[in-house]
Amino acid sequence: MHQTTQPPEARPLRAALWMIGAIVSFSSMAVAGRAVSIQLDTFELMMYRSFIGIVIVLTIGGAFGTLGQITRRRLGTHLLRNTFHFAGQNLWFFALTLAPLAQVFALEFTSPLWVTLLAPFLLGEKLTRRRAVVALFGFVGILIVARPFTGEINVGILAAALAAVGFAGTTIFTKRLTRTESVTCILFYLTVMQAVLGLGFAGFDGDISLPTMETLPWLLLIGVAGLLAHFCITTALTLAPALVVIPVDFARLPVIAAVGMLLYGEALDVWVFVGAAVIFGANYYNIWAENSKTRRAKATL
Repeated sequence: MHQTTQPPEARPLRAALWMIGAIVSFSSMAVAGRAVSIQLDTFELMMYRSFIGIVIVLTIGGAFGTLGQITRRRLGTHLLRNTFHFAGQNLWFFALTLAPLAQVFALEFTSPLWVTLLAPFLLGEKLTRRRAVVALFGFVGILIVARPFTGEINVGILAAALAAVGFAGTTIFTKRLTRTESVTCILFYLTVMQAVLGLGFAGFDGDISLPTMETLPWLLLIGVAGLLAHFCITTALTLAPALVVIPVDFARLPVIAAVGMLLYGEALDVWVFVGAAVIFGANYYNIWAENSKTRRAKATL
């Protein structure tokens, strides 16, 4: 999901503080998404979120003089990236209304595992035996969290699992774009293309609900928190390696579980934590092994 390069000078405490900002942002999005779901469907939600995002990107880009970095190169790759993200984000917001928050967040942690499986097909990377084993353990974690063998298939859980696949596709095509495009360019097309997709799907039935005084603050929160979360994660990864950052990111699970319990009366499910721990272990081992491989390669130079 995130870059794993070692920064020149690691600052783990500052990185942890930025990750706390990401945790607060993601948790805020989940609460706000549930709040507006009563009046808006996910397509309308994504449309308004993207409109807000356009204003934010243009304002910040104008203030820092980076709007000139927006080009029309690689529009096809931008479209693929944002189609994956649009699908994943819609499924994520949909899952929030049908499944406990802790389960949705736990399944979201499988996104890096899907990157491992999809990268050979979309990036031409080799699927090694280690990566295949890591993905297998991640799948075991999914089964523990979702527990489909109980006989009850929760549509929300299925949506959350598919959302992780969408986020994985987003990560893969973001890797492609960052080779040549700036962050401002990527975020500009993220917001513009998803605004168009949201408008098209929201208006397909000829009925688009307008924001009310009740939903508007939540929509503003979603728009700001969505961009802020990814900015916090990116900043944290410039201050400390992924081996330091990712365990802090995992703290999202107990935080959102507490939010679900306090605000919505959702029971704490120990098996969600067990499955999430398996998923986290697979992700962490994969990052550790990749870093070790990189260090050994540098040592031989």
